[in-house]
Amino acid sequence: MRVIVVEPKKKPMVQDIGSDLESMQKIVCGSIEAVYPFDEPVALICNEEGKLLNLPLNRALRDDEGNVYDIISGTFFVCAAAPDSDRFADLTDQEVKTYMERFAMPEMFLNVGGDLFVLPYL
Repeated sequence: MRVIVVEPKKKPMVQDIGSDLESMQKIVCGSIEAVYPFDEPVALICNEEGKLLNLPLNRALRDDEGNVYDIISGTFFVCAAAPDSDRFADLTDQEVKTYMERFAMPEMFLNVGGDLFVLPYL
């Protein structure tokens, strides 16, 4: 399955991975969780317990106005998936382009006096 893998502090990369549970768990280092933060039929697959395990913060998720509403912890991948389906699939060429651009810049996170700052990690 052709996906985009996004590791903390690194640029995203296109990879072919197995569509079996074990292959997906290996990428995220644990139990998988599918979230659907985008309008497109794609899923973001992350470690279900990433925050509890204190995995490194990776990328911010933003609303339509650009406000951060969540941060993904640990390595994740993006694949094609309709929210009402139990199957994941290859990304199309257009989806690869879209999500490579969306996650192109690694991010770092600073908490200063209770305010969260998201900065590019250069």
